[in-house]
Amino acid sequence: MSELIITEKPSTAEKIAKILADKSPKIHKVEKIKYYELEHKGKKIFVACAVGHLFGLAEKNKHGWTYPVFEVEWKPAYEVNKFSQYTKPYITLLKKLAKESKEFTIATDFDIEGEVIGYNILRYICNKEDAKRMKYSTTTDEELLESYEKAWKHIDSLQAEAGVTRHTLDFYYGINVSRALTLAIKNATGMFKILSSGRVQGPALKILARREEKIKKFIPEPFWRIEAITEKFGAWHVEDKFLDKKKADDVVKKTKGKDALIEDIDKREFKQLPPNPFDLTALQIEAHKVLGMAPKETMQLAQKLYVNSYISYPRTSSNQYPTALNYEKMLKNLSKNPHYKKLCDELLKKKELIPNNGKKTDAAHPAIYCTGVVPKKLGAREAKIYDLIARRMLATFSELATRETVTIILDINKEKFHVKGTRTIEPGWHTFYGPYLRLEEVELPKLEKGQELKVKEIKRHDLETQPPKRYTAASIIKKLESLNLGTKATRSEIIDHLFQRNYVRDKSIEVTDLGMITIKTLKKYCPEIIDEELTGEFEKDMEDIREKKKKGKEILEEAKKFLTTVLEKFKKNEKAIGKALGEATKKTRDEESIVGKCKKCGSNLRILYSKRFKSRFVACSGYPNCKTTFSLPQGIPKPSDKFCEECGFPLVMIIRAGKRPFFYCINKECPAKERWRQEQAKLKEAEAKTKELVKKTVKKVVKKTIKKVVKKAKKK
Repeated sequence: MSELIITEKPSTAEKIAKILADKSPKIHKVEKIKYYELEHKGKKIFVACAVGHLFGLAEKNKHGWTYPVFEVEWKPAYEVNKFSQYTKPYITLLKKLAKESKEFTIATDFDIEGEVIGYNILRYICNKEDAKRMKYSTTTDEELLESYEKAWKHIDSLQAEAGVTRHTLDFYYGINVSRALTLAIKNATGMFKILSSGRVQGPALKILARREEKIKKFIPEPFWRIEAITEKFGAWHVEDKFLDKKKADDVVKKTKGKDALIEDIDKREFKQLPPNPFDLTALQIEAHKVLGMAPKETMQLAQKLYVNSYISYPRTSSNQYPTALNYEKMLKNLSKNPHYKKLCDELLKKKELIPNNGKKTDAAHPAIYCTGVVPKKLGAREAKIYDLIARRMLATFSELATRETVTIILDINKEKFHVKGTRTIEPGWHTFYGPYLRLEEVELPKLEKGQELKVKEIKRHDLETQPPKRYTAASIIKKLESLNLGTKATRSEIIDHLFQRNYVRDKSIEVTDLGMITIKTLKKYCPEIIDEELTGEFEKDMEDIREKKKKGKEILEEAKKFLTTVLEKFKKNEKAIGKALGEATKKTRDEESIVGKCKKCGSNLRILYSKRFKSRFVACSGYPNCKTTFSLPQGIPKPSDKFCEECGFPLVMIIRAGKRPFFYCINKECPAKERWRQEQAKLKEAEAKTKELVKKTVKKVVKKTIKKVVKKAKKK
């Protein structure tokens, strides 16, 4: 009797096979895809992987591009999406192995997505509704072996039901709302432009648009601040903002040319708690803040670290380390890595190890931690994420930090000024968190009460109130989490979709005209689609399924009724909606492509894409009458409002992965460009000389080493 173990990723399949095999497992290949055959305690086992979702939802009984659509079915991913053709041989292989097996074990990631992946394979490939279930939070040998030996007798059917319901719910929203928006433009303007929205995407865009509205409506108001620059430091008037300019000027007159008297010195110590362990959202926010990484990249890098057994499962909502983890063992494991040995040894001297756990929990996985498996080779950005996680883990077990705030009150001709400085007295957990600590250290000079200070200048600062800040990819994810919109795994993808559909742009997220009009239009004609509270309620419904309070079928029935009513309203106003969205689409397209005016004919110069050469270039929209074109370097070009100082031609911003954006002059004959070419040629020449010198030096060293080795060998 043979058993089939199904994993989510090839690397996990290989690890499980090696761990369970009594002898080395046999490696087979079908269409270049590996699977493993082994003996474990007399039992024959196959181990194969699924590479993510092998099945996707599709419209059942298609009737053209219409809506509403509620008849759906699960189909092989390669039939649903042309970009999923790679899944076909995996399905073929699993079908072959399923026929040869009588027992089945699901070993996909233990979360909603992993459960859906495994459940669909059971249903549509193995013709089963249940199987054994392995549950693990790391892919270390020890935990995978224990996970197999203590496997659950059944899959998590409630988690599978919640996952299938969520997928179906998202499909209902995605296909119906996206078709409604796209057809509205087509029927009103004749233009075909695919617009999309979804159950979480719409509310997310609404939140961003609401902030954008506040920024655009914001009217700055003047205010004044007064600074006294003394011989020791700068101090600010205790009335932080003067709204009356005359009052501010009176204070300046009153204090000008006067000395300062130290009226009071207030010293206060306070304890600073260590940070909580990382959940996925906290990791994404911190990586964005201290490393400048986009949340999506952070998640991808963390996933790589997890697959290689370096960290625990990253898609967790918990910021707690349960006692079951064995804290001493965690730190002893990490101490195997020479980078952290000294820090680990210091913590292991403590009488008791207690992490500063947060309040968030996750039934499936603990907060993110390092397994202790020493990374063999990491890319620069992977190494940064690993180090951030390791140091956060260490910091959370450390002591409180002690800081001191000193406030000095100055009297300048009966006008009060103050200055504050905060310094660290006992670093505590700061030592462990090291380079990722973002604290301002301001130590004030030692002074005494009653001491006089010379005032060099009384300065009036003319300022204006500032609009609210735009969201970043990290701060909008934090906002979505606080509103219970989306899941820890999908939030970064949702934001990514908004960028792809031209609803938003830039790192400091600005909503485009298309995004603003889309929200404005939906708000006017069917606000329910973008209602955050309603979407949050559906998320709560998913939890209710897992807690046996609700059934997936009844939630989907509620969604059908709701969407049918909303889409009927939408259809009645289709022309008005389509006209507004069509105009916004054109405007946004122009903003995304027009770089300036053509100097020959005055028409717009646009960024275009050549399918033939698979590259972008700038061309005049006056074609065929005007055939002006400009080539562009590799990267993603974006229009800018800047012009070359040398020749006056438009500058295009070029964005390249992992590199800083730069501005490129489109003029082929720009004098600055020629100087740049000459500089690059000199640099290349210098690099070539350096390489040649290094080669010669290495050869000499190698020759000397060989001679020494030969001499020693002869003596022996």
